[in-house]
Amino acid sequence: MSKLKFVLLAVAAITLGIQVNAQEVQMSKEELISLTPSWKGERFPDGRPKVPDAILKRMKHVSVEEAWATMKNAGFAHQIAEGWMQINPDSVLVGRAFTTIFMPGRADVWKAIDSVGKAKGWRGQNSWPIDMLSNGDVYVVNQFGAKLDGPTIGDNVGNAIYAKSGNGVVYDGALRDVEGLEEIGGFTSYYTSYDPSYHNPGRNPNTMIMGINKPTLIRQVTVMPGDVVLGRMGVVVFVPPHLAERIVKTSEVVRLRDMFGHERLREGTYTAGQIDGRWADDIEKDFSKWLNDHIDELPVPKEQIQELLKERTW
Repeated sequence: MSKLKFVLLAVAAITLGIQVNAQEVQMSKEELISLTPSWKGERFPDGRPKVPDAILKRMKHVSVEEAWATMKNAGFAHQIAEGWMQINPDSVLVGRAFTTIFMPGRADVWKAIDSVGKAKGWRGQNSWPIDMLSNGDVYVVNQFGAKLDGPTIGDNVGNAIYAKSGNGVVYDGALRDVEGLEEIGGFTSYYTSYDPSYHNPGRNPNTMIMGINKPTLIRQVTVMPGDVVLGRMGVVVFVPPHLAERIVKTSEVVRLRDMFGHERLREGTYTAGQIDGRWADDIEKDFSKWLNDHIDELPVPKEQIQELLKERTW
């Protein structure tokens, strides 16, 4: 092989490598781990933080105010997204964020991205992330608010999402087939708008996928893959994984103190001023005894109450 031919082949190989890397839409495991250093627990094979199912179950009882207060005190003041239409508005949405980013279609870029997906055996860009979902995920999509010719989710795709995740979506864009989506019992979802149109996945695409499990923007919130999604009362909270357990524990303490305080107020044991302000030592002792006496009846796991009692000095 001549020296010139060798150089040309080397340049071609380097160029191809750059092109492939540029066209990859999924963040590498190493990159994702480097961006979520505060999480010390289990991770998915792709690097996403995997907050335990037990914490997710307890998160369903956390109020927006409780989550907000704990996150704000920890320095995370912009984790709440508002202004949504809802499917199953009376239900609570909780799960691990699986993020996807779409952008307005541009034929040359769409073709470059699509060629990489096809080389991997992937078909249909809007289905790529759905095939990667795990049970307990919430499909969190930055669809750039697209409405006319923008929807990538209808009742067929919605059923596929629910079959993979057992959950709904947070979708900053328009859904179609909303009546059909409402028939999926557990598909509790937050979305921006409705439109009967659909995206064109062909040579003149209206939308194209630009990121899978990468940091994304939902309203004014920076959302990371693996964040715990809490949707209730028309708003969505994105909880950094390392704060999830702290939030549920704080919420449970607040809930128990409220139950105790309300009961003692109804009985006339204490005044509103005594309960509403800082509790005196005798009230704290009474609270500890009340916890122990009612440990099997309270809406908090028994082991969590036992842990709380061990930490208390009254």
